Amino acid sequence: MNFPEKTTVHSCTITIQPRYSETDQGGVVHHAVYAEYFEMGRTELLRANGLAYKDLEAAGVFFVIAELNIKYRRPAFYDEKLDLLTTLTNVTASKVVHSYKLTRPNTGEILTEGSSTLACIDANGKIRRMPEFMYTDD
Repeated sequence: MNFPEKTTVHSCTITIQPRYSETDQGGVVHHAVYAEYFEMGRTELLRANGLAYKDLEAAGVFFVIAELNIKYRRPAFYDEKLDLLTTLTNVTASKVVHSYKLTRPNTGEILTEGSSTLACIDANGKIRRMPEFMYTDD
């Protein structure tokens, strides 16, 4: 796999439409589901940069969650269309940090905000140096 010289797309918005299985009997999205939504955002941000987790893993680059923060402001409901903005906020020698904002696109109302820190590890689970292309010029 030829990796890009640098990642150039630092934020990405995807549409989320909560499924029935992600909600409680009142149709409210369960709190544990947001971590999955954030992972979907990270995956699509990588794709926007021409990368895929499977290609990184094939090259011996793995990411694991070291920290996850979620602030619940308002409930999200079954089958409503939502926008998730994922932003790459910091890259260090062995970690990458993302921030997230889930909103109702028709009102701009913020439902959930969060951040995650991912550690970069090798196939043996040892901390490894971040690949050069992950660094930003910002």
